[in-house]
Amino acid sequence: MVSLRDFYCGKRVFLTGHTGFKGTWLALWLTEMGASVHGYSLEPPTNPSLFVEGGLSSLLAGNVSGDIRDYAKLSGAMSAASPDIVFHLAAQALVRLSYRDPRLTYETNVMGTVNVLEAVRHTPSVRVCQVVTSDKCYENHEWIYPYRENDGMGGADPYSNSKGCAELVVSAYRRSFFPPAEVASHKVSISSARAGNVIGGGDWAQDRIVPDCVRALERGGSIPVRNPGAIRPWQHVLEPLSGYLLLASRQWDEPAILADAFNFGPNMIDNVSVRELVTMVVGAWGSGAWHSTAASGQKAQAAHEANYLKLDATKACAMLNWRPQYSVAEAVARTMEWYRHRSETGASFSARDACLKQIRQYAQRREAPAALSGTYPS
Repeated sequence: MVSLRDFYCGKRVFLTGHTGFKGTWLALWLTEMGASVHGYSLEPPTNPSLFVEGGLSSLLAGNVSGDIRDYAKLSGAMSAASPDIVFHLAAQALVRLSYRDPRLTYETNVMGTVNVLEAVRHTPSVRVCQVVTSDKCYENHEWIYPYRENDGMGGADPYSNSKGCAELVVSAYRRSFFPPAEVASHKVSISSARAGNVIGGGDWAQDRIVPDCVRALERGGSIPVRNPGAIRPWQHVLEPLSGYLLLASRQWDEPAILADAFNFGPNMIDNVSVRELVTMVVGAWGSGAWHSTAASGQKAQAAHEANYLKLDATKACAMLNWRPQYSVAEAVARTMEWYRHRSETGASFSARDACLKQIRQYAQRREAPAALSGTYPS
């Protein structure tokens, strides 16, 4: 098996959404392995920003500020980059914002995906394209069973529904323009990746549980929790990113077989409630408290959010030999280690060094022989 470092060293990668939380981590990992990364994204969406604090712009081969709704600019940037691999992460990724601005959400997540795939169609250098959607793309039945890749797309809220639509767009483009059986002719392998609820250092988005926790803990206040009983597939950011990287590298060698959708989620035992997660966060921080806002929530601000959501990653385990490395407790510990170190060191903190340290630790663990054996735990 060729290592990820050996595979990505020298590859030209076009990455949308590279200024966001997950995009920054992925860009840093790719550049650390020697890839030539060309980013296309809006300006960093938060302040503070991991992209800015990590000084990522100095590491990139290309850094275009643009909207994926702007097809002409996107297509021009991709053509100029002449990439081997495209990772599409750019999205409107917040459920509550999707209620406030559903049009923006659909335009970005659906037509933005169309624009990326159209640009791929007209960029001859591309061999692999991976579209990252969400665990929320599935029609949620509030059942206790984990969702598999062949379950139906849907979503009650605009964000979830737009991600289900994006998956249908990927499927249609794959069938219409990039059929796996004809890859020898068109030479492009199209996949989609669905990850769980991602946590990790450097996330500062509004209405996400860990950033909300950190902001409250840093000011010494109690953490407000909207839906403490909701169960989610929590995982450290490096878990799904390792899946994305592995899938794309394998698509390169097996473009027909792996042109498909894949879940990347935690072990079933690590699907825990928001209440349990916040309790772990407080424990890892070393102090603090939380309170539920569910009973006092205002109806005008209420937004539907699923109570049960789990992913089945058996397919990724069987076909890619991928499996999660961190328990939810370890994912929380590493996440809060990052934030606590930033809070304690202040101006001397290096976001890039903190991320690279965790990337290298994770990569060493994943490449160890023990990580490549066994089965996906139920």
